[in-house]
Amino acid sequence: MKLGIVGLPNVGKSTLFNAITQAGAESANYPFCTIEPNVGIVAVPDERLNVLADMYNPQKVTNATIEFVDIAGLVKGASRGEGLGNKFLSHIREVDAIVHVVRCFEDSNIIHVEGSVGPLRDVETINLELIFADIEMLDKRIDRTRKLMKGGDKKYQAEIDVLEDIKKLLEDGKPARAREYSAEEQEMLKDLPLLTFKPVLYAANVSEDDFSNGIENNSMVAELEALAASEGSEVMPISAKIEEDISVLPPEEKAEYLEALGINESGLDRLVKKSYKLLGLISYLTAGEPEVRAWTITRGTKAPQAAGKIHTDFEKGFIRAEVVAYKDLIECGSYVAAKEKGLVRSEGKEYVMNDGDIVLFRFNV
Repeated sequence: MKLGIVGLPNVGKSTLFNAITQAGAESANYPFCTIEPNVGIVAVPDERLNVLADMYNPQKVTNATIEFVDIAGLVKGASRGEGLGNKFLSHIREVDAIVHVVRCFEDSNIIHVEGSVGPLRDVETINLELIFADIEMLDKRIDRTRKLMKGGDKKYQAEIDVLEDIKKLLEDGKPARAREYSAEEQEMLKDLPLLTFKPVLYAANVSEDDFSNGIENNSMVAELEALAASEGSEVMPISAKIEEDISVLPPEEKAEYLEALGINESGLDRLVKKSYKLLGLISYLTAGEPEVRAWTITRGTKAPQAAGKIHTDFEKGFIRAEVVAYKDLIECGSYVAAKEKGLVRSEGKEYVMNDGDIVLFRFNV
């Protein structure tokens, strides 16, 4: 999973990126500090792996991972090449989802590219640039499809109708994801990489005081939540400065710091959970003495395709999956005990995987 962190210059993007990835991306108080996108690979926190490791004593424990990409700050006119321009819109096309960092705090010491703090204005600035870029792409696709229709093939009319419907949506200032799509339409559009198709999580970057004392009095966050609700997106309040502070602490001190703030999860943990939900992802687990590992799949994935995540041969030669739910395994205390109680199931090719399934795949190639 690849998440692109976007936003206007100086809203806390690189500070947040540094904190959650500890990758050391440059962060400074001037626009366009980030030019080439910085990339950081982060292990997905999963307490279940620690529990299984205690049970199996494996040689290795491997978490699922997320790739974060810190994309340069966009400005008004980016779709026409302003600021750092279209080069960075292309970086957004490569990610699975967008984490849009929005500044929701006042600080006279931190320059804002627009001269003042305005979350809704900032979101509109970014969204409009993505919309303008998408309209340009749609126009090219519509022209190409119309030329194909000239040969008399009417099958392209349905595609043109959908493309023009999306274009009208964009011209009304709404993202392409604001519309629902049938299975046929999704198939039709699968090779159309619109920026506004991508799911968005707004990260409301608040001050340390607001985050510590409660954000209910922060009117800027409330405005952002109302906007997100109107387009089917979500908002996650976060303090990039707090995340930066705790990122360098050892685990026990980090836990104490979070407890003092009255929260039990770091921003990274919350961001990962929200991102999984946003993209419809779950994890299944494999466990044994060689390795305990989490594997990321899309919700609704069937057993053979899940097996293919480990190796293509597992999918090609799939015979069955021996599955036990994580909760059942822990309650029984061992795989043998779970099997004796009939809680280890033999599942075939049509089995749909569940989050937390512990699986042993049987295959023959």
